[in-house]
Amino acid sequence: MNSRELIQRVLSFDRPERVGLTYSSFDERPRICDTAGVGPTPDPDFEARRWDDGAGGECYNDEWGCIWRRIKGKTTGGEVIDPPIKYWDDLGTYELPTYGDPKRYKRAAQICEQTNDRYILGSIVGCCFNAARYLLKLENYLLDCAAEPEKITQLNRMVSDLVLKQVDIYADIGADGVFYCEDWGTQNRLLVSPMMWDEMFRWTFERLIERAHSRGLTVWMHSCGWVRDIIPHLVDMGMDVLQFDQPELHDLDWLEQFSGRVTYWCPIDIQTTLQCGDEETIKAKAREMVRKLGGKGGGLITKDYSDNHSIGVDPLWQHWGYEEFLRVGRYEGHDIPPLSRS
Repeated sequence: MNSRELIQRVLSFDRPERVGLTYSSFDERPRICDTAGVGPTPDPDFEARRWDDGAGGECYNDEWGCIWRRIKGKTTGGEVIDPPIKYWDDLGTYELPTYGDPKRYKRAAQICEQTNDRYILGSIVGCCFNAARYLLKLENYLLDCAAEPEKITQLNRMVSDLVLKQVDIYADIGADGVFYCEDWGTQNRLLVSPMMWDEMFRWTFERLIERAHSRGLTVWMHSCGWVRDIIPHLVDMGMDVLQFDQPELHDLDWLEQFSGRVTYWCPIDIQTTLQCGDEETIKAKAREMVRKLGGKGGGLITKDYSDNHSIGVDPLWQHWGYEEFLRVGRYEGHDIPPLSRS
């Protein structure tokens, strides 16, 4: 069984040999990575620029027309300081980036053609909420969700149309699934009310999932923060994979109720567990994740977190988790036994 076949069985809860693993190398030693990612090449007509602002910050532009500022040595992405849509009258003349141009995916198509042993994920650039909210600046976007809902929906549909073009391209070049990021949560709630999410944003997820599934692709979604209010809806829609870097924020016991219906793709929690630096605590959490999230004959893919420096983690601590996932995350034709409740 190669990695592609293994992930297919993880997603269908068909008792693969082990849980899925998506890890980079450690200490120059290769580790198992069952997936491969592809995406668009840079737009040859886009001129990327970076410049110092003279006040300890670095500014840069992106393909969406946003100007960003980050604090050098402290932040990576930063915040939008100059959006392309300053007034709603600008919406009629705004031009989306060229992520729907098949010519930008020639290299991705070559990788798909040459890769038969791993599960290939096409990266969707700028999914609806994650892209549209910066085109106005986040605070203006959230205000207009209440003040100008028709305009927000018009903008969201423009971005959603671009998302669907990417889905079709990935299906055409032979990817297995699509992966996208939509950070919806703070530490204790959604960025909008559950009612507003249902009325204004649910359709963007339904549209994406329907198109992807109709083209034979699975859908993998990353979201940071508290998104418990929408997880049941995402599962009911048919979301294939939920990628959480903070699974403990939702509580593993609570997430367990959806085991067998959705696959979780998670590291050991980057806020509550990895930082402890205790080998047995980290390995115990790995065992708990396997039993609670992967105990229905599949449904768990584990991973490392790519930015150890930002979260104050020694790479060895993540490696302890990898070793334990590899040791205990094996099905051998049987369900993983439940945790002792003693």
